[in-house]
Amino acid sequence: MSLPAIELAHVTKRFRLREDGYAGLKGRLGQLSKGIKPTYKIVAALEDVSLTIHKGETVALLGRNGSGKSTLLSLIANVMKPDEGTVTFPASADPAHPRLAPLLEVGAGFHPDLTGLQNITFNGSILGLTRAQMEERREEILAFADFAEPKYYNMPVRTYSSGMFVRLGFAVAVHTDPEIVLVDETLAVGDALFQEKCLAKIAQFQQEGRTIVVVSHDMEAVKKVATRAVWLAQARVADDSTDVGSVIQRYLDSLHETR
Repeated sequence: MSLPAIELAHVTKRFRLREDGYAGLKGRLGQLSKGIKPTYKIVAALEDVSLTIHKGETVALLGRNGSGKSTLLSLIANVMKPDEGTVTFPASADPAHPRLAPLLEVGAGFHPDLTGLQNITFNGSILGLTRAQMEERREEILAFADFAEPKYYNMPVRTYSSGMFVRLGFAVAVHTDPEIVLVDETLAVGDALFQEKCLAKIAQFQQEGRTIVVVSHDMEAVKKVATRAVWLAQARVADDSTDVGSVIQRYLDSLHETR
């Protein structure tokens, strides 16, 4: 059997959250002046999660808000480190630096004061490509993003709508020759035509044998693209199967049971 594209072994991630309602320096100083000490609680986003994702799979992560889906995606993207356990990429040509295309949030990796064109180069460098490589791909990226008003490519991205962020971010990411594509609900922001274009690109990646991990609350989209579904609940894996429909049904049934 070939090496797995992504291997998570006994991964745990916890966050330390303030319990009081004060925020900012002024609020904290006010508390201290009154002798009020801040209180914290530890929240487990993931608890002893082990998961093997094989090369060429399209895995959908399902679960309620707060179940750990986005945290798991961020750990794979190396945006954060696990408190316990390991995340490795055994099948990558360079396991220490796999070629990832992370679409974790609208505008991630963009500098707000740079133009769209400047951010193409900037974002490409973050994803491991050189300036020359990004310049070679620029026209393809612009054609994929397909802004209604080309003038926006020369404007700071802080002036962009969320849909424009998604268009340019997705266009850059999918033109960086990724081994692994990570998508966290960003497609829900684009219009119907752009979503169709993105789904077609994902289908192309599937045909090319690339690995895709997607977080989505759109069960119809999951049925279209996923070859496997993993349901997360209470920071752990509740179900995991290549029978995507059955995992979706058990997840939806659980939502009705908790009402």
